[in-house]
Amino acid sequence: MQQIRHRMNQEGQRVRPGVLTCTIVVLSLTAALGVAGFLATGSNARSATRTNATVALRKTNLGLILVNSRAHTIYLFAKDQKGKSACSASCAKFWPPLLTKAKPTAGTGVKAALLGTTRRSGGELQVTYNKHPLYTFLLDKRAGQTNGEANLAFGAKWYAVSANGTAVIKALPTPTTTTTATTTSTTPCAYPPCP
Repeated sequence: MQQIRHRMNQEGQRVRPGVLTCTIVVLSLTAALGVAGFLATGSNARSATRTNATVALRKTNLGLILVNSRAHTIYLFAKDQKGKSACSASCAKFWPPLLTKAKPTAGTGVKAALLGTTRRSGGELQVTYNKHPLYTFLLDKRAGQTNGEANLAFGAKWYAVSANGTAVIKALPTPTTTTTATTTSTTPCAYPPCP
């Protein structure tokens, strides 16, 4: 520090102690943040390579369904065939695939024999259950939400997954018919198609 002051004095500049102190503090903080960021990135990368997906059961408004380790609903995509995902690019942004780095873990009530993986086009391993590739939904912000149930998006319907590995289709109310002397009205029928 004395060398810096001496050099600046030799060049005819006056050293202000406050400016020099401020500069040193800023440089020290920048270096410290850089080291902390480097260590955090390395730690996250190491933990990501050691993690594997956990699939469990949770009671929701749809009954018992599969959920991930954060208790977020897991969905299947009706367009997927033969255990291969048909959801990529923008589809995968709204319906993130359940990825794993190792063999997935079966939580309480989940049949370990039905758990598996499939390789996505980018090379990642996606968790499957009863040969269905599994996804979460971007708009399920809290545990137990089922906002993706029966949504028609990216060419097919999305359904929560039961403990048996089948689509959970929410029971529809029974259509009611009201007859009067002049009119008959029936409540509209939703998916699946009515007879």
